[in-house]
Amino acid sequence: MKMEPSVNVLGTPLMSCSHDPKTGWFRDGCCNTDGNDIGSHTVCARVTREFLEYLRGRGNDLMTSRPQLGFVGLKDGDQWCVCAASWRQAYLAGKACPVVLESTHSKALEIIRLEELVEMAIAAEA
Repeated sequence: MKMEPSVNVLGTPLMSCSHDPKTGWFRDGCCNTDGNDIGSHTVCARVTREFLEYLRGRGNDLMTSRPQLGFVGLKDGDQWCVCAASWRQAYLAGKACPVVLESTHSKALEIIRLEELVEMAIAAEA
């Protein structure tokens, strides 16, 4: 599959989301995506404990380390490319975490309204 153009929800070049921990569908630090990314890991989220616990309660445990998969587990304050549908479910439940618009892929807009993302937007870290 061909990678989608690296454009964010603002229509500008996609910025990095996190290199520590290294995130992204391609583990390139960005929320890039392609047709194989069924979960649309396109939202650059600064996760909170409340958000992580909400996801774990829905069967998506991002807190537990899985060394065999090279995954250290996330903690409050980490940035991670999360599934657009999971973030939106959390948003609708009042449990969404902040997002970095410059690092959120434009494909997220197929699932989430821009207004919802803007409401939860925070500045990108330098």
